[in-house]
Formats: sequence, C-alpha cells, structure tokens
Amino acid sequence: MDFRRSTTLAALLLAASALTVSGTSPARADRCEDIAKELKAQVDGVKIGITTGKTIYLSHPQAREFSLGCRGANFSNELYLKADRRKPKPEFFQLVASAGAIVFTIPKPDVLTGSTRCINRMGLLRGDSVKMRFRRLNMECTRTKNEAAIAITRGKDE
Repeated sequence: MDFRRSTTLAALLLAASALTVSGTSPARADRCEDIAKELKAQVDGVKIGITTGKTIYLSHPQAREFSLGCRGANFSNELYLKADRRKPKPEFFQLVASAGAIVFTIPKPDVLTGSTRCINRMGLLRGDSVKMRFRRLNMECTRTKNEAAIAITRGKDE
C-alpha cells in the first residue's frame, strides 16, 4: 500500500514539474514584448510604438530614435538609441544605462561606463565610428554633424 501511494505521489509531482517547466518559457517574440513593457514600466517617459518584424520602436524625450531589436543572426537583443546632438547630454547616457540594464540584465553603472566611453572615443584620432566591447556587450557608436547614435548588442553564445 505505502509503495503504491509513494509511486503515485512521485508520478504526480513529476507531471506537475513537467507542466511548470514547459509553461514558463514564452516564445521569443513574447519575451521581447515583455522586455519592452518592462522598459515602459521602469523608465520614466518611455512609450511603446509600432512593432515591425523583429524590431519594437520606442520613444523617449531624450532620444531622437529608440528601438529594441529582437534575436538577430548574430545577437540575442539589440538596443539602439540616437541622440539629437553630436555630444549627448548626461540625461541621454542615463537613458542608455537604464534601458541597457533592463535589456541585458547587467548593472546600470556598467552600461553607463561603457556607453560613455564608446561615445567619447569618437573624434579626430578614431573617427566617427567606434566599435568596442565592454562587459560582454558589443557597442557600436557613430556620429554625424548633428547627432550621435549607439547600438548595444550581446552575442547569442553569451
């Protein structure tokens, strides 16, 4: 009697754990939309715009362009922000740090340091396009006469 009861209980627990494991992993598109909703909830001023393919367009007063790319060929997520000035204001860097910390789940000061370094490296010696790696994040900064942009990605294998 006790043996049957313990095996039945074990079978029920195994079935329940299989249901919870299979039910907790959402589809990739849903996960990206969840990240966008989390950005909207945690960063003041973020609004969710349209979604096209693998990109969710967002808006914020400190950024001219703001988008979240989902699962590309070589990256898991991509965060793209463009400032409306050649030398962005500190508020722009705070936005990049807050959004990067949420998207890539790393400390906000690390994203702030990396993005500041990337944008400040552009200049006479290195040119108007800089690629660098900081804390397992790939950062690519570009600028024109009027604006500066940063794209932050993390490789699929990291």
